[in-house]
Amino acid sequence: MSALTILAFTAAASTAPVVAAPDFTRLVEIASPWVVNISAQLAPPEAGEVDPDAAPFDESSGSGVVLSADGYIVTNHHVVANATDIVVRLADRRELAATLIGTDPASDIALLKVDAARLPVARIGDPNKLKPGEWVLAIGAPFGFEYSVTAGIVSAKGRSVGAEQYVPYLQTDVAVNPGNSGGPLVNLRGEVVGINSQIFSETGSYSGISFAVPIDLAMDVVGQLRKQGRVVRGWLGINIQDVTRDLAESFAMPRPTGALVRGLAADGPARAAGVEVGDVILSFDGRTLRRSEELPPLVGRTAPGKRVALQLLRAGKPLALTATVGELPPPPPPPAPRAAPEGERLGLALRDLDAAERSALELEAGGALVEAVAAGPAADAGLVADDVILMVNQVRVGSAAQLAELIEGLAPGRTVALLLLRDGQTQFVPLRIPAP
Repeated sequence: MSALTILAFTAAASTAPVVAAPDFTRLVEIASPWVVNISAQLAPPEAGEVDPDAAPFDESSGSGVVLSADGYIVTNHHVVANATDIVVRLADRRELAATLIGTDPASDIALLKVDAARLPVARIGDPNKLKPGEWVLAIGAPFGFEYSVTAGIVSAKGRSVGAEQYVPYLQTDVAVNPGNSGGPLVNLRGEVVGINSQIFSETGSYSGISFAVPIDLAMDVVGQLRKQGRVVRGWLGINIQDVTRDLAESFAMPRPTGALVRGLAADGPARAAGVEVGDVILSFDGRTLRRSEELPPLVGRTAPGKRVALQLLRAGKPLALTATVGELPPPPPPPAPRAAPEGERLGLALRDLDAAERSALELEAGGALVEAVAAGPAADAGLVADDVILMVNQVRVGSAAQLAELIEGLAPGRTVALLLLRDGQTQFVPLRIPAP
């Protein structure tokens, strides 16, 4: 590089604006009065599950945001789930008993009420105006250290964390740790734009990625909890997946976009509207879908009974349909677990999978769910509860009854290969059949 080039480069660099980090002191003064600390006394475990070495009760702690002068407070569901007593500590050091108005596990939002008046109230912002790279800060009680402040930037918007996700999370690099849960994510105008909810970590502590529920979604949940004590969500009755580059090529699409329909509920609104497996949903109610993860939050926030336009791609051709959004049904209660029966050859308690479980595991048919494992050959082979047995020596398992018959027909002392589905991954496990 010549001296002239270096001088030109230096001159250009010197004209670039220097942006200083903002002074957060005023924001902390504005926001701290309406941030609270929360302690929840948890219910003791069920009989038979008590650890004699554990304390008689456990406790959860977190943070919250005051939404009204008369004492309504938003926090996370996981902070107050299964709580018998909830105590809220205000910025002025008062401690007040709180009543749980309602909670919504799907969004991890809960609404509390304390008996108070003239409380300082949070300013509510618009998360839709946030941009990646924008400064935000969090206030909470990480590890019990009250009114701690951390700052960072918005890393991304509309993040999906897990399957069938109804929350388009805000991703940030703000340091969030246990105890920050339920506290505010604040923009540079001193407005709440999110409720801190999750971290991505293998240790349980902050590792550079945190997630917040957008405040507009949180306020919608709070409104429903306050009005009716529960949250109603829209439902189409479809299972979807992302359109990859290879799938887009196979569908003659110019680029990957939309949500690919891979399954339909028999009684769902989508099937009634004429949607078919293999369709690609390109837009919902006028909103273009870039990725499949954008669809569940849009459907979930749509009022049941509303008619919406669907733009599809079917066999390479555009198609327009109209669907009437239904109400998301409650999840079926989990079957009561049972112990492995005495004398059972392998020490296994088995049952068939229900339709919801098959859908969640992406299984079209077959399989036997392990409910419990007693001491014996299955335990020795490493089987655990919630494993799904798919095959025995290359023979597909259609049901728990069929699996039991296959096992009974095996010769003592023989080693067989079981194909298991565990945590979304399949693996073969060798198992030796015991002598009678």
